[in-house]
Order: sequence, then structure tokens, then C-alpha cells
Amino acid sequence: MGVDCFFAVSPIHRLERHINHKNYQHCSATVGGVGAPCNKTKHYMTRNWTGSGHLCACRNGEFPVSPIRIVTENASLKAAVIGAGAFGRHHANKYRSLNGVDLVAIADPSAEVRRTALANYGAPCVADWRELLGKVDLVSVCTPAVTHSAIVRAFLNAGAHVMVEKPIATAIEEADDLVALACSTGRVLTVGHQERFVFSQSGLLDQKEMPLEVSCWRKGPWTGRGADVSVVLDLMIHDLDLVHQLIPGAVRSVQARGHCEQSLLCDEVKAAIMFENGAVARLETSRVAESRSRGMRAIYSDGMVEIDFLTRTVKNTTPRPLKSIEVADPLGESVASFVRAVQTGTEPLVRAEEARDALATALLIDEAAERTIHGRSRRPLVAAAAR
Repeated sequence: MGVDCFFAVSPIHRLERHINHKNYQHCSATVGGVGAPCNKTKHYMTRNWTGSGHLCACRNGEFPVSPIRIVTENASLKAAVIGAGAFGRHHANKYRSLNGVDLVAIADPSAEVRRTALANYGAPCVADWRELLGKVDLVSVCTPAVTHSAIVRAFLNAGAHVMVEKPIATAIEEADDLVALACSTGRVLTVGHQERFVFSQSGLLDQKEMPLEVSCWRKGPWTGRGADVSVVLDLMIHDLDLVHQLIPGAVRSVQARGHCEQSLLCDEVKAAIMFENGAVARLETSRVAESRSRGMRAIYSDGMVEIDFLTRTVKNTTPRPLKSIEVADPLGESVASFVRAVQTGTEPLVRAEEARDALATALLIDEAAERTIHGRSRRPLVAAAAR
């Protein structure tokens, strides 16, 4: 399980002052269980809060306290994109389209990429992302997966909110550290599991019924991207995020087999996940397929739901109605959700703890698949070489 970011505050604390919004306050409460004051962090306080967080007494009323620091009203957020490859360019475009956000910098080690980015976006471009530490309010990290942990950690420590492309990290210890760091620094940390925005439109996540079995398939031709990790961490992790949303509870065991074709790590993987509650998930992912296909089928005791993520169509034979999927721009929704979380103090749709859990299962599958090919996992060796 991931780290729960709960700030328990003392029942008696001193309210320093209000700022521009009635729900934004400075607070010098002592953080329970940690033994350190909150250092006048701007907490989000409202009687209507429904998210996680403990209650604190404030002026004869009880207000839940979010650990997320809030940007003052009417302040324009300074955004940067780290890594200006295919995904980074998309992130840059999304920031430019949002109100209240200024794209102020792009970092990429390639001089040619920087010249193109400067011509396209007009934002200053630097070779070393470290030059931006302490100079921006939020960043998108769109670099190779093996670099995610170090870059995300540095920006969280520098006070920036972070959206990182999936996976959150390439080792579970790294993911745990990032979740804990985001909690302790009061920064928003979210992960680019964009399929969740498509999936949530159907209303399936709002239903209480748990499927007995889930099948997912995600296939596409070789692009050369993401080869620093296996297809499990590159693509299957999207579906693992959805599986964990549909099937709560612990994983009992996994089975997997893999195939290498274009890279040193698995390019195709078939996997089965057995959960402690008896549910089963079957996944098939390839980045060397002849054509694209992306879908999911959930079997319930009273019917079946099937979603085609390419055509955005939903088939439903259960008695529970579902909505049509109308998300035209999942990445745009993902970036907007991140910015909204920073601006308002609400949680992003994809929480870092959830991305951590998807990574944990992905690593189990990765290990099992690699052993069917090599007799042992080659992932640490390839990841080290990629650095």
C-alpha cells in the first residue's frame, strides 16, 4: 500500500491571518505524529471538504486540513516542461492553452530539440533542468522513465508541484520516497495515467459492484520510444491502473510470459493477476504489433462491460447504465486536472499513491515475464545502462 498523507493537527492552534479567499488560511498548528510545526503553510480549510485529512479545531468550528499548499487567487502559475520529446511537446501545448498558467521554460539536453521548442513556444530553453529548480511553480516531467525519480525528487524539494509521465518511477522504493516527499512538502504529485480520464467518463468507477474478471489489451507498432523500460512499465501500466481502480484489494500472485523483439527488455507480455478477493485480471500488451488495439472487458455476475479506447465506444449488458465516452483530449484533461489541483487544493484524479500501487504490480509482472526469457530479470542492468 502507498503512504497515506494525513496531517493530524493539534486541537489548539493559532490562526495567523486570512488571505484573499475565505477558505485559505495561514496556520501554525503542530503536525501530529511528526513533531514539527506546519511552518505557516497555507492550508485549504472548508467545512465541505470530503477528501483525506484530519480535522482541526479553528475558531469554534472543525475544519479539515489538506497538506496541499495553495496558490493565492489571481496568481499566474509558472510552468515548465522537462523533456521536449513527443510527450513533452504535447504538455507544452496544453499549458499554453490554459488560463492562469504561463509556460516559462523548457529543458532538454538536445540542442536541436531546444531550437525547435524555442521557435514553437517562444519560451526560454535550457539544457540542464537543474537550472529551473526554485524558479517555477509546477513542472511536467516527460523524460525517460529511469530518470523520473531523481528529477521529480529535486523539483518537489525545490517547492514545485509535479506531474510526471508514467510510470511514477522504476523501483518501488523510489515511488515510496516520492509519495512520502510530496506529502511532507505539501506539493501536488500526479502521474500521467491518461486512460483514467477516458475510463472515468463511463461512470464505471462510480459503481460499487466489483467485476469477477477483467481483461485488457493494448497493442501497437514499434515506435522506439520507452525502450529504457519493458512494455509493462511503458504501456501495460495504463491498464494496471484501471484494474486497480476496478478491483480493490491485495494481489495474491501473478503469472506472466514475455517476448523480446526490438529491445533488450520485453516488447510483448501476457499476464494474469490473481487477487486475494478471488477476482482475476488478464492483460496482453505489445509494442511490436502490426496494428493498434486498446480495450478492456469487465465481467460481472450480471453482465459484461466492454470499452474500446480507440473508438471510445462502450458495450454494456449489465442492468446498470453507463455514460458514453466523450473525452476528446485525455492529455489535456490530465494536465488541466493537475493545474486545477494546484490552484484549488483539491486532489488530482490520479493520486501518486495509486500510481505507486500500479507500479508495484507492474514490477511483479515484469520480473515474472523476464524470467521466462532469461531465467532472471535484466531490467536493473538495462536501466543502469540507460542512465
